[in-house]
Amino acid sequence: MPAIRHLPLLALLVLAACDGGSPTGGGEPGGETGGGDGDQPGLGIGASLNGRRPFPADNPWNQDVSREPVDPNSAALIAACGTRGLHADFGTVYDGAPNGIPYVVVAGGQGRVPVTFDYDDESDPGPYPIPASAPVEGGPSGTGDRHVLVIDRDNWKLYELWDAHPVNGGASWRAGSGAVFDLGSNALRPAGWTSADAAGLPVFPGLVRYDEVVEQKAIRHALRFTCPVTRRAYVHPARHFASSRTDANLPPMGMRVRLRADFDVSGFPPSARVILQAMKTYGMLLADNGSGWYVSGAPDSRWSDDELASLSRVRSTDFEVVRMGTIVTQ
Repeated sequence: MPAIRHLPLLALLVLAACDGGSPTGGGEPGGETGGGDGDQPGLGIGASLNGRRPFPADNPWNQDVSREPVDPNSAALIAACGTRGLHADFGTVYDGAPNGIPYVVVAGGQGRVPVTFDYDDESDPGPYPIPASAPVEGGPSGTGDRHVLVIDRDNWKLYELWDAHPVNGGASWRAGSGAVFDLGSNALRPAGWTSADAAGLPVFPGLVRYDEVVEQKAIRHALRFTCPVTRRAYVHPARHFASSRTDANLPPMGMRVRLRADFDVSGFPPSARVILQAMKTYGMLLADNGSGWYVSGAPDSRWSDDELASLSRVRSTDFEVVRMGTIVTQ
């Protein structure tokens, strides 16, 4: 089920009266320099990054938070996201389309095409290196968030679109918003800017990917998740909020949750254990309004949907909020 669509910050002025809906065991590779020293990523839809990790080792996505203190308002914030089990919002196929947020890896010579944006004041201008065959979230006729994610492996950059639609067979594209990220840098979006995600964060680094779970047998970054109702606030590394509500017991965008250290993962299947260990070590970042405790990932025909479904045995109450820094409300 796709997350609720989001709008950039300026659109909130128009929608201020609206509530809730988003406006906007294998070995680990060795040490890293910049974006990581894994092998060269592959090419194509859902290609393996072969152990290369986006962003520098000290990036918030790659931060080990297993020993960080718990936020004093953790219990209320967890409850605000709903009391239920985790849901893997990815897998093989759902409703006739690949289940999850797809991505494609291209070479540095990939041709660039123009992109027009509905919210061009908070979008990075094109052209973007989007191949005509780039997969769209939900399939060509999908009506959800319609993310398009492109990784330029040679220039180590990430290009992301939200509500993306090809024009003239992909000769150009139109989208709600778009963002470009240097995967070797810790630079953030400008304060108050959206991205292709409501929190102003990149989407790709928060996905559960088959190449990490099954090939590398380790996820070395935080994951992306959604909550039904959020606060008109954000916390580092997020840069944008997507709500008009001001209740301090509602979670701000960028809030990080962590699976409790004492949660026993031994009874889960192998792929689920890898995912749950990442939730203990790196946690999950709140990135958008959507169904409660939906965990984002990339589709792959090789996933075991039964193994992924076992994540539903993990309850929201098995998580805690990692202590947050400054909460931005303006």
